[in-house]
Amino acid sequence: MTERAQDDRYIVPALRRGLAILQTFDRFTPVLSTVELARMNGLPRATAFRLVHTLDSMGFLVREPGGQGYRLGPAVLSVGFGYLAGLELPEIARPVLQRLRDATGASAHLAVRDGVEIVYLVQVSGQSALTSNIGVGSRLPAHGSTMGRALIMDLDIQALAAAFGAAPLTAMTEQTPTTLKELAGILAADRGRGYIASRSFYERGVASLAAPVRDETGTIVAAISVVTSEHMVDAEAMQGAVKDHVLKAAAEISRWLGYHPAALGTAAE
Repeated sequence: MTERAQDDRYIVPALRRGLAILQTFDRFTPVLSTVELARMNGLPRATAFRLVHTLDSMGFLVREPGGQGYRLGPAVLSVGFGYLAGLELPEIARPVLQRLRDATGASAHLAVRDGVEIVYLVQVSGQSALTSNIGVGSRLPAHGSTMGRALIMDLDIQALAAAFGAAPLTAMTEQTPTTLKELAGILAADRGRGYIASRSFYERGVASLAAPVRDETGTIVAAISVVTSEHMVDAEAMQGAVKDHVLKAAAEISRWLGYHPAALGTAAE
């Protein structure tokens, strides 16, 4: 029996089901009924009703006006901010990202990887009229986003297979890789550059440039990016001044985390 299998005897099934219900909500399905939650989590309706009622009583879910369903409640936000408050990384990165925003005029972000997704920890709004529903706590697929590629840049094909499995990758645009072989080829090119510049890669009409943030061991622990509308910046500027600003900001945050390329025998950022 594996260590994971042995540990499973300590799992509390009801708690796991309750947390799974909370994870069912996202920006595409912000409101769900008890019936939908039962179906999406493979639960009997009576079980789903009890779990939803408990989560509602604790403020993790709130009923929509008219009783048409539930959405995430303020208790979820308090837990999320409690998690963020315990991290040094957002505190280190925010002033650097503010300077990056000021230098480029674009929105600046920081994210970390959670499995096959990325989670936004810091957002600094830019000067353009570009509107976006991506904010702190938002999740995007790692394989289909610019910052996601920065976060998985160092993974080889074996590590990618372990993370993503054998299922085809979901395509967001025609540029999205849909196989691990295609993704591995893109990441190899990303590693060679040390950054990712894209136009309409995740969202049409949006230009972005991302770079990895490394800790004292040289491991990628986060990524930063700037995002703006395509008509606000041309390709030459993205590959020139904007790239230089992003790489400088990523290197500064990495230094705060103890990353010293020379000590590790790697090229400087």
